Amino acid sequence: MTFISRIDEKHINKDEIKKQAEILKEGKTVIFPTETVYGLGANALDENAVSKIYEAKGRPSDNPLIVHIYDKKQVNDLVKDINENAQIIMNKFWPGPITIILKKKDIVPMRTSGGLDTVAIRMPSNPIAKALLEEVKLPIAAPSANISGRPSPTRGKHVYEEMNNRVDGIILGGDCTFGLESTVLDLTNDIPTILRPGSVTKEDLENAIGQVNIDPALEKKEDNIKAKAPGMKYKHYSPNADVYIVSGDIDNVVKKVNELSYDGAKKGLKCAVMCLEENNNKYKCDTIVLGRNLEEVASNLFNALITADENEYNIVYTEEFPNFGVGRAIMNRLLKSAGYKIIKV
Repeated sequence: MTFISRIDEKHINKDEIKKQAEILKEGKTVIFPTETVYGLGANALDENAVSKIYEAKGRPSDNPLIVHIYDKKQVNDLVKDINENAQIIMNKFWPGPITIILKKKDIVPMRTSGGLDTVAIRMPSNPIAKALLEEVKLPIAAPSANISGRPSPTRGKHVYEEMNNRVDGIILGGDCTFGLESTVLDLTNDIPTILRPGSVTKEDLENAIGQVNIDPALEKKEDNIKAKAPGMKYKHYSPNADVYIVSGDIDNVVKKVNELSYDGAKKGLKCAVMCLEENNNKYKCDTIVLGRNLEEVASNLFNALITADENEYNIVYTEEFPNFGVGRAIMNRLLKSAGYKIIKV
């Protein structure tokens, strides 16, 4: 049975935080909100506890986990060396939605690092996450709180529906702000490399530390032999519906989606399109409006994919978005969700 706490981030109930922290201290699992998505947490330094994360998610054990902390000083306990770039990133962007990768100390189990000699660390800014981490006084490994491969949850309702009775505790704390998982930045080489794009963009990072590369694996369909960061292997963020990205001039996209959805309806298929608000009335099929701008699209994307399941769509088409700024993160998630299926018009 899962112990449920409902906590308002503006009026944090410390007694409920303490109860959930005790569950974590006992080597059990607790789901909690962050500013990105809900995380499924366990003691990062306890291999048995970490194994319960993989079990609850049905997650492949070579997919590394992100370790969450409440104080920058904790990084010293987990990594061999904090280089200059890491120091700059920590000072400028923490607490916030960016994860850094450094060489790990032996205290971090291989189970947590996915068999790698590195560890991924972030310091969340969500008040509930901060309060829980400070109360438990342990680094907490926490991937997204969903069945592996499914869309990451950004709403408490979806967490409860999917994960109740799969974990020991759940904190329901409202909606997540950013809606996409954190940017993951590998700082183990001379040139920092983005392994997963997020709301802290390549442009943001280059303004802070100079040249930043994008891992070439992000542009490829094939799974990595060895994933360096969460979300780099396997089909990801996928609803039950088949997802297709429709790429091209918006007028051609609208025309193609209308044609495909009409043909689908004749075959008894239920179709929808995910689109910007300004294009909503152009489509003749059902629409799932993602927002008015890229920031809103990012915030609403995973919720839209879950909505597609709730409405039992067979096929979901989606507009394409610019592959820069936060758009790079949006397209990364859409490509994974669609299994790299693109219709060019």
